[in-house]
Amino acid sequence: MEQKFRVLMEQGLREFSIELSEKQIDQFYKYYRLLLQWNEVMNLTAITQLEEVVTKHFVDSLSLVKTVDRGALSELSVLDLGTGAGFPGIPLKIAFPSIKMVLMDSLNKRIKFLNDVIAKLELHDIYAVHGRAEDYGRDDEYREQFDLCVSRAVANLSTLSEYCIPFVKIEGIFVSYKSGNVDEELRQSKGALELLGGRIESVAEFLLPGSDMGRTLIKIKKIKTTSKKYPRKAGIPGKEPLV
Repeated sequence: MEQKFRVLMEQGLREFSIELSEKQIDQFYKYYRLLLQWNEVMNLTAITQLEEVVTKHFVDSLSLVKTVDRGALSELSVLDLGTGAGFPGIPLKIAFPSIKMVLMDSLNKRIKFLNDVIAKLELHDIYAVHGRAEDYGRDDEYREQFDLCVSRAVANLSTLSEYCIPFVKIEGIFVSYKSGNVDEELRQSKGALELLGGRIESVAEFLLPGSDMGRTLIKIKKIKTTSKKYPRKAGIPGKEPLV
């Protein structure tokens, strides 16, 4: 393992008071190497430079501790919706091994990559699911079964909420990772959250350590069960966000 990788990880996570064991740092490095290897044959990420992967993928994923108590985090069942190359789900699983994690993505080739990462990092209580939120959100095996849903997916908050909130248990949490100013999105999502049974609990704004990149974590608590009407059929939440 490159010493530079270890130093970057330790520096990046110091601000979040996260300390990793030698094994965990090694798992992150293996993940980085697999990301580069698979990225040569399929489009997983445009971010491949070591420093950028550490900051924009690994450290960013673990910034969740700014809004979810790390002690409680270890005991949760978590869904990472629209996980892509595994962010934030796999970094959270590495850093907090006792989390029960489900990674969901609509592209099967990404699922193959995620399964390779899970196997080679020897991760347990984590699996990858191929499918759309609109379908799995209506499946009793997944609907209202998670303590926490996280997503770094690029979509407006109303659309993301319709995808994510149906998966969350009452009293559970949905956290949306955002960049830039979110005031307008927050304003526009009020009606959608009410329809879906959610309520904004907190909004954490900060700079990623060692960078000038602004990040916002929107924490939404589920206060009542979601109507069976939601999520709507595939494609509709994106085209016609709830208002």
